[in-house]
Amino acid sequence: MKNKGFIHVYTGNGKGKTTAALGLALRAYGAGKRVFIGQFVKGKPYSEIEAIDKYLKGIEFKQYGLDCFIYKKPDIDDINVAQKGLEEMKDIINSGDYDLVIMDELNIALHFKLFDLKDVIEILKNKPSHVELVITGRYATDKIIEMADLVTEMKEVKHYYTKGVEARKGIEM
Repeated sequence: MKNKGFIHVYTGNGKGKTTAALGLALRAYGAGKRVFIGQFVKGKPYSEIEAIDKYLKGIEFKQYGLDCFIYKKPDIDDINVAQKGLEEMKDIINSGDYDLVIMDELNIALHFKLFDLKDVIEILKNKPSHVELVITGRYATDKIIEMADLVTEMKEVKHYYTKGVEARKGIEM
């Protein structure tokens, strides 16, 4: 079981899903594991990308989003980028070249119907046995939760954004 790769899901309405996944990426990288992070929906230059590019050259990071469209309906370009990203992530996972693969905001992409759940299920069913796979984002489907080996739900108890605090560089972005 030490060499088996499990499926993790970090979901819920609380802050910290991507942060937890990035913490695991840092731990895996520190242990000499090969790491790939694919980020759906988002296309902005977040601070974690800058840190990885600057200091963690062994972690590969790619975004499969044009912008953060959460406050508007996704358009055909958003859908095309996400679908192309899912295909690329499928190839990356199946290559067996990585020990840890993170599909950040995959649940949000599914929620906004950027691609089909059946395509994600196929990827999960066929992943190489040694690949540790992490899926993040709110609104994890029952089927994704069922297929996962570990599920963590981040629950918002209190958050300063309710008082009008916007996302801050280095903390939320």
